[in-house]
Amino acid sequence: MKHLSFRRLFFLIAALCVVCGLSARKPIKTLLITGQNNHNWKVSHVVIKQILENSGRFTVDFAISPESGQDMSGFVLDFAPYDLVVLDYNGDAWPEETNRRFLKYVEDGGGVVIYHAADNAFPDWPAYNKICALGGWGDRDEKAGPYVYWKDGKLVKDSSAGIGGAHGRQHEFVMNARTQDHPIMKGLPHKWLHAQDELYGCMRGPGNIKDCLYTAYSDKETGGSGREEPLIFTVDYGKARIFHTMLGHAGENVENNVAMQCAGFQITLLRGAEWAATGKVTLKVPSDFPTEKQVSMRKDYK
Repeated sequence: MKHLSFRRLFFLIAALCVVCGLSARKPIKTLLITGQNNHNWKVSHVVIKQILENSGRFTVDFAISPESGQDMSGFVLDFAPYDLVVLDYNGDAWPEETNRRFLKYVEDGGGVVIYHAADNAFPDWPAYNKICALGGWGDRDEKAGPYVYWKDGKLVKDSSAGIGGAHGRQHEFVMNARTQDHPIMKGLPHKWLHAQDELYGCMRGPGNIKDCLYTAYSDKETGGSGREEPLIFTVDYGKARIFHTMLGHAGENVENNVAMQCAGFQITLLRGAEWAATGKVTLKVPSDFPTEKQVSMRKDYK
């Protein structure tokens, strides 16, 4: 057998190191909380699991609550084993012990993803509303905190009276980057066209947004607010890493699920979830990411 040259041996060792490094990287252990929602949680939680696990970066367990109005006393969750908690819940109050454990997890620096209508939940729980930074509906008004929107190159806090939470008819809209140097944003385009979805507006709350990543203009012609609304951002809450996306309204079934099938929704969710869990983003921006003029769909969620 011929001896390997030093150069070939070097590259062989380097390749083995890469493979070993990838195989040694532990998956991000994720808890997805769902079971009650005014949205179609029976679709959304299945799809989120598929998106996360199909990336090869996450494993997902479900915590599915009792139905609305049923006994919640046994819904006591253990957050300690998890690197990431994804909230797809908007319903009855959790048991006080679950509230306490969740706050401890967050305050100890846990990773959290707030997904779509999860920011509608628990309007009377101050700490939860700070974890979301902005919320809507649930009889929220000026007492919940100011409106927050983008104007003249910065976030504006507006304490005027009015309801919290609204959206017009579902439609495609352009996402506008507002922070380019965050790890989630590296390689993402300044503008991209999101598939038909609800565009949340008139959201209000503590307003403790840390990094405003993407906004979108809520046009009055579609029933919107007439403002540039923050839709993807991180939250300033102690040591925690919190990623909040208002995108991704669930469709009638897994196959007919336009907003969640948008490649832009899926990739920003993946990158935000990885950052929330680890503080870093290793997942690459794929070539099929949407452009400013063209929606891109991943109907198989991978």
